[in-house]
Amino acid sequence: MHFVPNEVYHIYNRGNNRQKVFFSEENYLFFMRKMEAQLIPFCEILVWCLMPNHFHLIISTNESSCKPRNSFGTGSVQELSYRIGIMLSSYAQAVNKQHGTSGSLFQLKTKAKILTGSKNAKDKDYLVNAMHYCHQNPLRAGLVKKIEDWPYSSFPGYCRIKEDDITNKQLLLDLTGYSLDTFYSDSYGRMEGFELEE
Repeated sequence: MHFVPNEVYHIYNRGNNRQKVFFSEENYLFFMRKMEAQLIPFCEILVWCLMPNHFHLIISTNESSCKPRNSFGTGSVQELSYRIGIMLSSYAQAVNKQHGTSGSLFQLKTKAKILTGSKNAKDKDYLVNAMHYCHQNPLRAGLVKKIEDWPYSSFPGYCRIKEDDITNKQLLLDLTGYSLDTFYSDSYGRMEGFELEE
């Protein structure tokens, strides 16, 4: 993954062979603590959704995200890439220990797609659509009847249903032009016809 400062990215990965990566509520909560500890110092988290076998993050980079870091055996990597790797590796080690297993929990390559900048200038709604797509995942998968019922996403925080200290809600609202009042209704109004490009 290569990041540019002051851009917005969709970061995602799934279980190796599409296997589950979250097996209990404690797994979800542990991963959320890892997100806070590893990522927040190096980016702003705008949207997140943890699904049983994959996760979505939409983040905004800064100068710290892109600083090179010498990593043993891999040469120079950017700080945010390194932190994502640490987050996934430490989570996988904990889950493997919990289940008495070993090996890869996630697919080897975490993907990052830029949502802003000249690459997506032709579609100014791409960030908005990506945000709704991520939040709608549990509903589309049949896990809940309403988006706000899925506790492992930033959506309940945007709807003021629960506290969410890891999401920079104001930055996303500034980037998209939403208010908290219009956010909810538009989240249900954009259900059809959008798929994230891989």
